[in-house]
Amino acid sequence: MRVIDLALKDLSQIIRDKKSALFLVIMPIVFTGFMGLALGRGTQTDSRLPLGFVTADASGILSQNLQSMLNESKTLRVVSATDETQAAEQVQQGTLAAALIVPANFSAGTLAGDTVNLKLIADVNTPGGATARQAVQAIVARVLSMAQVGKLSVEQINAVQPFSSDAARQTTMLNAIAEASHAWRDPQLTVTMEDAYAAKTSSAPSSFAQSSPGMMVMFAVFGLTTTAMLLVTERKTRTLQRMITTGMSRAEIIAGHVLAMFVVVFAQELLLVLVGQMVFGVNYAREPLAIALVMAALALWTASLGLLIGVLAKVEDQAAWWSRIAMFVFSALGGAWFPLEVTGQTFAMIGHLMPSAWAMDGFQNIVVRGLAFGSVLAPAGILLAYAAGFFGLAVWRFRFE
Repeated sequence: MRVIDLALKDLSQIIRDKKSALFLVIMPIVFTGFMGLALGRGTQTDSRLPLGFVTADASGILSQNLQSMLNESKTLRVVSATDETQAAEQVQQGTLAAALIVPANFSAGTLAGDTVNLKLIADVNTPGGATARQAVQAIVARVLSMAQVGKLSVEQINAVQPFSSDAARQTTMLNAIAEASHAWRDPQLTVTMEDAYAAKTSSAPSSFAQSSPGMMVMFAVFGLTTTAMLLVTERKTRTLQRMITTGMSRAEIIAGHVLAMFVVVFAQELLLVLVGQMVFGVNYAREPLAIALVMAALALWTASLGLLIGVLAKVEDQAAWWSRIAMFVFSALGGAWFPLEVTGQTFAMIGHLMPSAWAMDGFQNIVVRGLAFGSVLAPAGILLAYAAGFFGLAVWRFRFE
């Protein structure tokens, strides 16, 4: 209960500060629009993961369907590669997120009942490589299911009336595969979600799909300036000394401050998500639970980091400078200003040492790559691990004066 009382005290203090509305509400919305326009609203920038595609089975029915589905993917962008060696080099250099190698006997062998292995080249230790592998596996599973439909159709018809020739058998199988392919693309039963404001917005421009989560991450980190100032101010006004008489432990004091800032940052994120959805057309509502999970993890991390800075800083200027440095470092290296995919593998790997990069991955897995809820579990888990680490350090370093 004392933790909640302390959090309510902090919230009341923040609300009374007239600057809070400017830094927590107005500036994030303005910067989201500015950055979205600067990145090029309405441009055809393709933010999908580049996938190298090498096939020695170009005329095969399954290979053709595989390439067609890859081209239609919302997660992958097919890039033609000359051969396997070139594709592997581009994956190693970070030019490609992954490369798929299709052997010459893929279609014929699979339809004949043989096991024909495709080769996927990807560094699964990178977010791009892991996401690309997941997307490729899903599409390959669809293509293999088409082959199974074709074989079952042939077996059932042949059991009733044997085929007069191999050509008739082949035609029946190809027709069954074509119908299965059409069923995948145009299912008879679909589930759609429409919003009341959908008619007022167009499809999300890729620039705002970058700027909206980017500014959300940036200003969540920027909000830790307020968090850091709380302990510095309490130390200066000797409020901390008076808290000793209440019997509150160090962990309870830190937890109360973290809870207050968690509420502030989460409320700020919620506002930016609503503005992004309704004004800038970013489709957060496609997976609301996934977005909420990333928001909560991001808010908890930034609140914990802010309190750690507040514990380490001795004066207001020191807390302000450290907070600003953290904001610029985490925003620039974490991909809040520009997609890490365009920077090359080395920069992207360095960037993913930052929790902000994982927050961006979590948001963009939903709004850009069109992935499911499971795609945010790893980013959210990493953010929570960072939050636990910063909280533990803050408690450990905290000293009453």
